[in-house]
Order: sequence, then C-alpha cells, then structure tokens
Amino acid sequence: MSRIGKKPVTVPAGVTVTIDGATVTVKGGKGELTRTFSDLVTIAQEGSEVLVTRNDESTESNAQQGLTRTLIHNMVIGVSEGFAKKLELTGVGYRVALKGTGLDLSLGYSHPVLVDAPEGISFEVPDNTHIVVKGISKEQVGQVAAEVRAKRPPEPYKGKGIHYEGEHIRRKLGKAGK
Repeated sequence: MSRIGKKPVTVPAGVTVTIDGATVTVKGGKGELTRTFSDLVTIAQEGSEVLVTRNDESTESNAQQGLTRTLIHNMVIGVSEGFAKKLELTGVGYRVALKGTGLDLSLGYSHPVLVDAPEGISFEVPDNTHIVVKGISKEQVGQVAAEVRAKRPPEPYKGKGIHYEGEHIRRKLGKAGK
C-alpha cells in the first residue's frame, strides 16, 4: 500500500478542482493546470479533499497511486502559491541580464547566450549573478532551470558555471605541483 497515495489532497480556499474521468483540471489565483492520469487509479473529490484510490492490487497501480496523488498535490500548490528555482552564476565575468522576457547570459563564450522564457515561465534577475525561474508547473520550472544550467554546468576544478542555489559542487584537486 502506498502511504503517500492514501493521504487525501487538501484543496485550499480559492482553488477549484474539476474531475472528468481521468482528466483533472485545477484552477486558482495564478492560473489553470490540466493533466490526464492513468486508468489504474480512480480520482474522486469529497468536499475540499481529493482522494486517489487503486483499481486493483498490482504493484504498478500502487506506484501510480502515489505518483498521481503527488502530481495533483503539485498542481494545487502551483495554482495557489507557484514554484521557483534559484540559480547562481559563479566565475569571473559571468553575468546575467533580463532582456525582454528572456535572459542574456555572458558565460565566457565569444558570444552572448540568449534564453527565451517559454509560455507560463517568468525570469527574475535580482542581481547580475542570480536567476529566479518562476511558474505554476513544478515540472516545467525544473526543466527550464535545468536547461539554463546546461548552458554552462559547473566544472569540478574551479567551480565556475551555473548551479542551483545551495548545490554543493564536488571539487577535484587538479594537477599536483612538484
């Protein structure tokens, strides 16, 4: 039995959940998210709670129950509060600027690197070495942050590059001197 899957998802005030078979639509103050789930689970709403139950006793439906409950929970949190990922630039001359809705990154290449914000994602640049990726979909925020980080991943010798806030970069010693 999935311990996470058995917990109900509490829907806060101001958020509406519409269930149409295997399709769940969540509307809130920040926007609207829709997702279709597997038919191995049944989704039902009782008052201000959403319940996810398994249709059979297989291990696959057990995993689907926990996954479905977590995805619905993330949808509810996204439309009510939103999600954010923070990135830091480390290195001499590495900087970022907001250019329209996208980013203009100087990462030590011979050209600036431009990153456009996809629909539903916004960038904030508090200073020239920090980036905040915001949106209502946790999956999309994480994907866009990973794509920005991939433009110059941190290297293990000097630690230069783009990394998540609080991420520990494992350092190597480098060449041993005589």
